[in-house]
Amino acid sequence: MILSDKRILEEMGKGTILIQPYDRSCLGSNSYDVHLGKYLATYEEHLLDARKHNTIRHFEIPEDGYVLYPDLFYLGVTEEYTETHEHVPFLEGKSSTGRLGIDIHATAGKGDVGFCGHWTLEISVKQPVRIYHGMPIGQLIYFPVDGEIEVKYNRKQNAKYSGQANRPVESMMWKNRF
Repeated sequence: MILSDKRILEEMGKGTILIQPYDRSCLGSNSYDVHLGKYLATYEEHLLDARKHNTIRHFEIPEDGYVLYPDLFYLGVTEEYTETHEHVPFLEGKSSTGRLGIDIHATAGKGDVGFCGHWTLEISVKQPVRIYHGMPIGQLIYFPVDGEIEVKYNRKQNAKYSGQANRPVESMMWKNRF
């Protein structure tokens, strides 16, 4: 079951969902449109190592946009800061984004109850495309949880992505033991 627009508004009123900045025109019948933040990042090295802290280089999207190219991997960020305390948030691409050949996440479309922060986007494209800061990039949908949550994400000691800032965050796989 997905929350409707009225239920999203009710949950925002209760403080269980927070979206900042919030714009009523971005609320769909069962989703909320999020926008591309002003920062992108790329990994500094071509070969990534899952056991290594792979560092990234941040840069700002110019006013006249930035061209993304296939075979390159970009990290982006949502303009919106969100908190979700009682529901499971899912971030999906908008159909208009997909029709431009832009994928906004490779695997990480689901958030956890208790996620607080800006969403890091895992961006790849099918052909060159110019993107702009502030363009609609995705939509958040919310699912109710069946049962009580024992430990919310923002209260976990090992929450690697809690409180993400308004800049993309690199993979923290290297913090896992394997």
